[in-house]
Parts: sequence; structure tokens; C-alpha cells
Amino acid sequence: MVSFLSTFSSTSVIDMDRELLEKTAMELVAPGKGILAADESNGTMSSRLEAVGVEPSPETRRSYRTNIFSTQGYEDAISGIILFDETIRQSMDDGTPIPEYLASRGIHPGIKVDTGAKDLANHSGEKITEGLDGLRERCAEYFRMGARFAKWRAVIKIGDGLPSDANISTNAHALARYASICQEQGLVPIIEPEVLMEGDHDAQTCYDVTARILDATFDECNVQGVHIPGALLKPNMTLPGKDCSVQGSREMAAQMTVDCLASHVPFDLPGIVFLSGGQSDEDATAHLNLMNAMDNEHPWQLSYSYGRALLAHALQTWASGSNEESQQAFAHRAKMNSLARSGDWSVDLEV
Repeated sequence: MVSFLSTFSSTSVIDMDRELLEKTAMELVAPGKGILAADESNGTMSSRLEAVGVEPSPETRRSYRTNIFSTQGYEDAISGIILFDETIRQSMDDGTPIPEYLASRGIHPGIKVDTGAKDLANHSGEKITEGLDGLRERCAEYFRMGARFAKWRAVIKIGDGLPSDANISTNAHALARYASICQEQGLVPIIEPEVLMEGDHDAQTCYDVTARILDATFDECNVQGVHIPGALLKPNMTLPGKDCSVQGSREMAAQMTVDCLASHVPFDLPGIVFLSGGQSDEDATAHLNLMNAMDNEHPWQLSYSYGRALLAHALQTWASGSNEESQQAFAHRAKMNSLARSGDWSVDLEV
């Protein structure tokens, strides 16, 4: 009898945890909403500040981001914000911890938990994302700080003989381990296997490589017990490399992206939050809009998790000294992508 009650109690807790993960995941991809990726590392964010003439420091990084977070009304388009370790520990100008402030606006705080992509041993030109050591403890701390979802990015490069089987398998395994640990600690994992746009490969090659990494990743998720209805996927769109002589149309890119996902992503996944991957602001919005304007109903929510595609102009404007105009630039791009969630965006709305 004791053994039965213990098993029942444990199962009930697991079911409750899964329900909370599913609820958070669905809120992150609620109609009309998407995710802001503000999780650049200190080095990357410092480089972006320097590029617009701002001296980088913890304070300038905080000041820029908190100005964006203070924008009025953007919670209508943004359901969650991915933060970096430095940022989740910082506060708004009035001293309110950033996670607490975001939650008060109805926005889920998220956190980048990988420690970066490093060279893959014995495979020149390829990367493996690290950060599994100590991840359980970090996730537990971030949850206590208010985070409710997390992100881990793997990078897959297309080239002569690339990606290798080793690159695919090691990154798929790491993504699944990360996702499993996150869910154990109450965080919805965003699984991000990014096929890079660098190179001269065509769209079909991107399709084929994306299919390989998606298959491998979800196979590993199945092996490691990841609860797919309590997770999200952050993939690249199916696009030719930046140096490819044939770029194709936006319509072709949208159709190939949906076709690839339909064949290689579980239908019980709540949502797909695309990365912009170096696309222009307008291209990222237009591609998402075309996918959501298709006649067929997709099994998942098709949303966005953009960084530069939401903030590039806002950063430039902030650096020029106008907080208000920077917020307006961010609010505009957020609104455009919110409209793309329902296929209601058009180029005429761009100003």
C-alpha cells in the first residue's frame, strides 16, 4: 500500500509539472505574440554597442535593454523575453529586478543557458554547444529568479562535406539533454538547432540539412524523455546561403520551410518560434506572414523569436540619444510581426 501511494503521488506531481510546462509553452505562442531574443552575450552586445558608437559596460548594456523593456504596449506582441545571465540579475531604473518587472507586464522572463559554441574535436570548421555541466543547478537558480523558459542554440554549418554525422549527432544529443534538464526544473526549453545562412549552398541543401538535424534532435528527445508538448522549437527558415547566386522568392522560402517542418517536426509540439538568422527585418516578417497566410492549417503555432530583426533599428536610434524613438522603432517591428502571426501583414504597413 505504501509503495502504491508513493508511486501515485510521484505520478501526480509529474502530471502537474507537465501541465504547467504545457501552459507556459502555449502562452509563449499565444495568437498574435512572439518572443524577443535579448540574450546576446556580454561580448556580442558590447560589439553591437561599439558598432553604433556607444562605450560598452554593464551599465550601458542595462540602460539599452531596460529602455526597450519599458516600451509601452509591446506586451500585445511579445509574450516572453530571453535574457542573458548578466541581464536577469540586473534591475530597472527604479530598482525593480528585471524578471519581476517583466512578469508584472504579463511577459515571461526566459534565460539563455548554454555557454557557447566551441570547436568540435577532430572536425575542423564545426562547433558543439557546451554548457551541460552544472546546468541542473543553474536552471534551478534561474527558476527561483523568475525565469519560466530557457534557450540553447546549436549551430550547424553547411560546407564541403559539412555537416558531418558527428556534428549532427553531438548537437542533437546536447539539445535533448538540455531540454530534459530544463523540464525537470520547471523551465520550458526552446530547442534551437540553427542551420547557418553563411555559404553558397542552395535552398534544397538547406532543406536537406535542416531535415537531418531535426530528425536527429527529436529522436534524441524521444530517447531522453523530453515532453514535447512542453517544449518549443526555434529553427531556421529554409533559405539559400547568403552567397548563393539563386536566392529565390519569398513564397518559395515560406513553402519549403513549411514542407520541411511538416515532415520532420512532431505535431504535438505547441509552437515553432523562428529565428531571423541574419535576414533583413522586412524579410523575416514577410516570410512569417506568408506561412501564416497559407490556406492549410498548421499543427503548431508559427511564431517568432527574433533579436536583430526586432531591435536593429531600435539600437541605432537609442545610440543617437532618443529613448522614445528607440521604443517607437521596437514597437513598430513588434506590431509588424504580431500581424504576421495571422497573415495580416503587408508591405504597405511599413513606414
